[in-house]
Amino acid sequence: MIRLATAADLDAVVALHTEARATYYRGHLPDAEFLGPGEVARSRAGWAAAVGRGTVLCAERDAEVVGVAAYGERDGLTHLTQLHVLPARWRSGVGTALHAACVRVWRAAGTPSVRLEVFEKNERALAFYAAHGWIPDPERPRDGDHLVLRLTPGPATE
Repeated sequence: MIRLATAADLDAVVALHTEARATYYRGHLPDAEFLGPGEVARSRAGWAAAVGRGTVLCAERDAEVVGVAAYGERDGLTHLTQLHVLPARWRSGVGTALHAACVRVWRAAGTPSVRLEVFEKNERALAFYAAHGWIPDPERPRDGDHLVLRLTPGPATE
């Protein structure tokens, strides 16, 4: 089931986010940059704000939050800011279901395009996004050690 996140989901969302990020940052960045107490607190504050805006979707299986996606606007453009799945649930369709739910929201809103930034060494995520139609952003293909991708959701269908 995909649903809007609530404040009651915050602990599960932050834990999931922290675990998922560790899988692709570990060995590439110092642990403190993604696991340190300051970073976890910053992450929690960001997730709390996004949940409060109503722009976080949770994937729930067997009463457990197993995936999360967040989106929002920045500089007049829609961004997929987060999409994470518990590593134990990878390759089970959770990410695809979350992605499809986001696309439905963007289509219903008439969003012409969406951007995201993905860590350049996160090969799993890069393959996932390519398989779902994301392409390098022609206006800004990089942001530091992240690649910038763009998706055109297309018109809403009935």
